[in-house]
Amino acid sequence: MKPVVEKESQSVEVRTRKPEDNGEVRFLRGPQTRRFELFNALGIFWELIRGFRTFHFLGPCVTVFGSARFGEANPHYSLGREVGARLARAGFTVMTGGGPGLMEAANRGAKEAGGLSVGCNIQLPQEQLPNPYLDHWITFNHFFVRKLMLVKYSYAFIALPGGFGTLDEIFEVATLIQTEKIKQFPLVLMGTAFWQPLMDFLRDRLVAYGMIDQKDYDRVIVTDSAEQAVQSITDVAMKEFGLTYGPRIKRRWFLWE
Repeated sequence: MKPVVEKESQSVEVRTRKPEDNGEVRFLRGPQTRRFELFNALGIFWELIRGFRTFHFLGPCVTVFGSARFGEANPHYSLGREVGARLARAGFTVMTGGGPGLMEAANRGAKEAGGLSVGCNIQLPQEQLPNPYLDHWITFNHFFVRKLMLVKYSYAFIALPGGFGTLDEIFEVATLIQTEKIKQFPLVLMGTAFWQPLMDFLRDRLVAYGMIDQKDYDRVIVTDSAEQAVQSITDVAMKEFGLTYGPRIKRRWFLWE
C-alpha cells in the first residue's frame, strides 16, 4: 500500500511577471551581448555581496528545506514548526528558503521559541513573498546564489517533504558532503512515509549498482521525531565545532556593519 501524503492548498499572494521581464531567462538562454553578460556578472556579484553582508553575523545556522504548498492544516506543518522551535532552543539560527508552507512553519517555530529566523527568498514569475516570521531575509534572482547562501552558513540540513526544489537542494547537499566540499554535517529527512521510497531507490539502485557507496547512504538520517533530528545535529555540532564557527568576527563601522 502506497503511503498517502495529504495535499493542502496554500493561499499565497502572487504578482505575475512576464517571462521577458526576467533577465535570468535571457541569461540562461545562451551567449548574449558582451554588455549584457558583463552587467549580469556584476549583478550576480552584488547578490553574493548582499548575502554575505546580511548573514555574516548570524551565528551557527541549520537550514530547513520543504514545500511551499503545504498549509497549516497539514501535519507536516506542525512537524516543521516543532523542528524550528527545537533548533532555536538548542542555540541555532533557523534558515529557510523564506517562503510559505513548510518553510514558514520552521521559521514560525523558531520565532515563537525566541530564536533567530532568517530566509533566502527567490524571485519567481509568480512572486513568492517572504513569510511573516523572518528577522532577516533577502530575495535573490538566481537559484544558484540562493542555494549557496542556504549551504554556506549551516551546520546541518533538515528536509521536510517537498517537490523539485527540495529534491534539488538535498541532492546538492548530499553531493557536497560526498565530495568533501563541506564537512560531514548531518542531512536529516523528516517524514518516514514520504521519504522511504526515495531511500529504497538509493539503496536498491545507486548503492546496489555501485554508483554511490554504502557510507553515502548511511549518512542520511530519516526520522519522524523532531527531538531525534535536533539531538543528532546538536551532537555533531558540539563535537566538531562547539557551536561556533571559530573566533568571533568583530563588526567594522567603516563597512556599515
